[in-house]
Amino acid sequence: MAKIMTTMDKNVSDYIEKQKSPQKDICKELRHIILKTFPNIREEMKWGVPAYDNGRYYLVALKNHVNLGFSLKGLSKEEQSLFEGSGKTMKHIKVKSLKEIDESRIVKLLKLVKKRYVI
Repeated sequence: MAKIMTTMDKNVSDYIEKQKSPQKDICKELRHIILKTFPNIREEMKWGVPAYDNGRYYLVALKNHVNLGFSLKGLSKEEQSLFEGSGKTMKHIKVKSLKEIDESRIVKLLKLVKKRYVI
C-alpha cells in the first residue's frame, strides 16, 4: 500500500466526521483513494467542501450519495462524457454505497484529469 505523505487537513476530517452513514464511510474511502493516488496532493476546504489540488477535485456529501467532482479543464468532449452532471467547468461521479466504489476507475479518472489539466 502506498504511503500517504499528505498532511490530512483537520477541517476536511471534521467535515467527513460530521456526515451520516453511508456518506461518511464513502467520503473516507474516496479521500483515501485520492491521497493514495497522489501522496503529495494539497487537501483543503474550498466552497465549503473538501477540495484537492487547488480545486481540481472535490468531495461533497449529499442526502443520498457522495459526489466526487473533477475539473474539466483540458478534457476533450469524449473525456468529459466519462462524468455525470451538466457543469461547464466541473463534473462528478455519484457514489451511493461503499460497494459502488470502483477504485481502478476512480484512479484512472483522477490521473486523466491531472494529465489533461491546463492552467
